[in-house]
Amino acid sequence: MPLNHGYGVVIGTRHHYHRDPVNDYGQYFHGNLYVSAPAGTYHCAIDVDSKFLPNGVQWKTVELPASTLKGIDALSNGWHLLAASPASGALDYIRNPDLRPLKPGCLLGATGIWARLLGPLMHDQPWKSGRSTDALAELEPLIDASQRLFVFGEPFHDGTLGVHNIHQNQGDPPGTEWSAENGIWQDGATLAQRTDGSYAVFCNKFKTQASVTDSTGRPA
Repeated sequence: MPLNHGYGVVIGTRHHYHRDPVNDYGQYFHGNLYVSAPAGTYHCAIDVDSKFLPNGVQWKTVELPASTLKGIDALSNGWHLLAASPASGALDYIRNPDLRPLKPGCLLGATGIWARLLGPLMHDQPWKSGRSTDALAELEPLIDASQRLFVFGEPFHDGTLGVHNIHQNQGDPPGTEWSAENGIWQDGATLAQRTDGSYAVFCNKFKTQASVTDSTGRPA
């Protein structure tokens, strides 16, 4: 099933940011980003809970040309619902090739027949693994360098302006409390347009989530 309360993106500028209070394990559950938009200030809870594991969070920062954003960059500031499809601007960590770039030095730029011939030698940019402190150390400079922010996820349903489920939303193991929300083209992420005009997206998931899923978002 997809996310219970829909999926979309809130667009605006940074209002302020803080981490959750540190827990008993010296970790943080969320980075809390507040985004200014015409309707008010949106609380975006970026989940980096390492689930008590020493390397339970996975993340990567991907540079994105504006041409890959599918019109998201042209939307006005505010909240926008997105259909769970590749054409809407929705994100899917597994199915969107723009979110799976080649590692530096791995035959970048190979296309067409060369890509087919050399494909076995190419590798996706790998996920980094670590603790919440490690993940936030990569996220926060991107927020600091932003002139505009695009935060993908599920809206709060208690009347609060804001977004949660800002992480991969597929691949949770069957029987877990999160598996009912597995779905494709509904992954959360934090996309920043920097002051120099370039774009980068911070993708985050949990080590327990599969990196290959079926058409319903369940582990394949």
